[in-house]
Amino acid sequence: MRFTFTEDQRHFQASVRTFLEKECTPAGVRALWTTDTGRSSERWAKLAEIGLLGILVPERFGGLGMDEADLVLLLEETGRAALPEPVIETAAVGVPLLTALAGQRECAGLTEATGGARELAGGWLTRVVSGGAVLTVGHGANPFVADAHVADLLLLAHDDEVHAVVRERATWERQPCADPSRRLFRVTWSPESGTRVAHGEEGRRLLAAAFDRGALAAAAQLLGIGQALIDMAVRYACQREQFGKPIGSFQAVKHMLANVAVRLEFARPVVYRAAFSVARDAATRAVDVSHAKVAASEAAVQAAKVALQVHGAVGYTWEMDLHIWMKRAWALETAWGTGAWHRARVAATLDESGDG
Repeated sequence: MRFTFTEDQRHFQASVRTFLEKECTPAGVRALWTTDTGRSSERWAKLAEIGLLGILVPERFGGLGMDEADLVLLLEETGRAALPEPVIETAAVGVPLLTALAGQRECAGLTEATGGARELAGGWLTRVVSGGAVLTVGHGANPFVADAHVADLLLLAHDDEVHAVVRERATWERQPCADPSRRLFRVTWSPESGTRVAHGEEGRRLLAAAFDRGALAAAAQLLGIGQALIDMAVRYACQREQFGKPIGSFQAVKHMLANVAVRLEFARPVVYRAAFSVARDAATRAVDVSHAKVAASEAAVQAAKVALQVHGAVGYTWEMDLHIWMKRAWALETAWGTGAWHRARVAATLDESGDG
């Protein structure tokens, strides 16, 4: 069995990187911090044009019909660029959840705005592919709902139920976040039979899968964030001089950068393996995802620490772009399960298998 990426997958990754280098600059990210939504509808439409939003959407709804093994490299690039738009919530979590709901033989009653199961898929998934809709997912693992203010459809958990709630049926209150690009909200809504799309065992299964996809997507973005931080630290170490020499020539600085670079390289195949497990719904999916989230989080947070040390006092200033990626790393570290939670899940799995 081959786990290497194909030439087409690498080409798609390179295309997305080129696109984001042009369309998602640090200056552009900063500019959105002071806007009402913090999001660019123009860039969202362009993300749809290049196929990023519809990569997991089945072909019958106009998508590319690919899987998480194809998406993981692209999510890594969105982390590298510090893309603020809700790609995780829409493309990585919301789309598969909607697709799974549409595949049910029967579906509980939905609001008139969403229609039945087939209409749910044919309508909302098609709109996502065209860039005409934003999805978000409220899960018990996260205290707040990301990008609820721009979401056209909110897929929300209530005990073992999944509810599809259109924007007009929910209210939201923004919550503080260290990352100015990350918009989090406390959502108020009323669970009704008309919004319930899954419940019981099916609801628990869908919510578990949504959680694993969210954790995997966060891990993939953390890889890109960590790489961006190290790249910035290396560039600065080559430019900044002390005692007439670039600080990058000092052994202590070399060791710090090398250690975190190795940590990132060790985390990368772990995340890719988790993507394969999610795409194939492997029996080891849960433990593989938790391993990936822990490895990527630790690598990115370590990269943030080392990058700040290399930059010195100037790294604390608002003018430096470094903090765009540092704050994103800190925010995603706790999203979709903390490190402690994921370690506990891995440990519980090992205990059950007798390998602990």
